[in-house]
Amino acid sequence: MLPEATPTATARAPVGTLHSVQATSTTDQTEAPAAAPTTARSRSWRRVFDDISRAAQQRQLWAHLGWQDVKQRYRRSVLGPLWITISMGVTATGLGLLYSTIFGMDPGEYVPYMTVGFIIWYFISGCLTSGTDVFIQNEGMIKQLPAPISIYVFRTVWREFLLFLHNLVIYFAILAIFQPELSWTVFSVFPALLLLLVNAGWVVLLFGIVSTRFRDIPPVVSSFMQLLFFMSPIVWPMSALEENAGARAWLAQINPVYHYVDIVRSPLLGSNQDLYHWLIVLAITVGGWGLALLMMRNYRARVSYWV
Repeated sequence: MLPEATPTATARAPVGTLHSVQATSTTDQTEAPAAAPTTARSRSWRRVFDDISRAAQQRQLWAHLGWQDVKQRYRRSVLGPLWITISMGVTATGLGLLYSTIFGMDPGEYVPYMTVGFIIWYFISGCLTSGTDVFIQNEGMIKQLPAPISIYVFRTVWREFLLFLHNLVIYFAILAIFQPELSWTVFSVFPALLLLLVNAGWVVLLFGIVSTRFRDIPPVVSSFMQLLFFMSPIVWPMSALEENAGARAWLAQINPVYHYVDIVRSPLLGSNQDLYHWLIVLAITVGGWGLALLMMRNYRARVSYWV
């Protein structure tokens, strides 16, 4: 008499268990390969440009938020944002008269030179310092509002540009008082300002992402700004450096702020522009945006976790 075959573990297993095991195995096989494409899609260039495009389409939102930032700073003030213009006017008048005496220059030439330099510098420094806190300051909105992160970049650049326009009133006062000789080259200030705004975008985006991850960056940038100001030809004229430093004056060319200030200040003062300033600024623009977009591609999805 032959012995009965011993049922195997598979045979004893309930039918429902087999179906669940097969379903689990099938699910694992289908879900495991899908994890890699999901990560790849989150770092795609398409999502980067889609983020910027959707933010640009919501211009009413970031334009309103930027204007509210300016109004909030001077809330319950009688003059409101006009204090920006008054503060710049007092600073330009006092320092202009002082340093024109120190450098032995005609106030009619030096005061417009220094004032326009100050106006441009305040915009550049504002974008740098505000860019380091752009995502940190908007932590609540980033975590609660499902919006592209480029909105906060546009908001910061727009706010700093509004402050720049307030300070630009001083320039027209300079024109009325000192009457510098202007030429048709003054119209080249419009592409220069546009280029300055384009550069402000990548500066805020790049420093914003890096500073959100490394919180030591904002105080480092704030400390470095004072040194950068004195190393830039804003208070001191470039002619004085060339006269006293001789061959070492070329070191000023390493400072990128010098080139940004020159392409805007020269046409406003009726001075001749050098082509190499434009070429350097254009090269920095391409390189800066390339680096900023690369950072955005790799770390855009992590900003909400870092804030």
